[in-house]
Amino acid sequence: MTQPAPEPPHEDDVHGTEDATLGGYFRVHERPPAFTGSDGHPYTVSIEAERTPDLRTPWEGYLVFLRWAETGVGVVGHAESPTLWRGRSEDEVRREAGRAPLVKVKEWLDEAIALRRERTVEPD
Repeated sequence: MTQPAPEPPHEDDVHGTEDATLGGYFRVHERPPAFTGSDGHPYTVSIEAERTPDLRTPWEGYLVFLRWAETGVGVVGHAESPTLWRGRSEDEVRREAGRAPLVKVKEWLDEAIALRRERTVEPD
């Protein structure tokens, strides 16, 4: 899993506890946070960043939610958020992603699950 760029611990204090943000959770627990998705399956989250052709904001970031087998033995699927952050550098995008409150990350997970469902529904 890709971890966000380090940020000063005091920045996470605005959300109540240091591990209440995505970056804070990675830092404190040295692993990604886990969630139960709206579909009842277990997920972990990874921050992804990639280059874009936009010269003003040449980096974008999004989240990949890995769906785990019920036994936790392996990954059996995934869901992705749309682009959530844009910036001038990979570090800037990862820093912004790291500031996201975990409650918001859970909302993005459920939105990604709903979007995946919409895309896989067979037409009548």
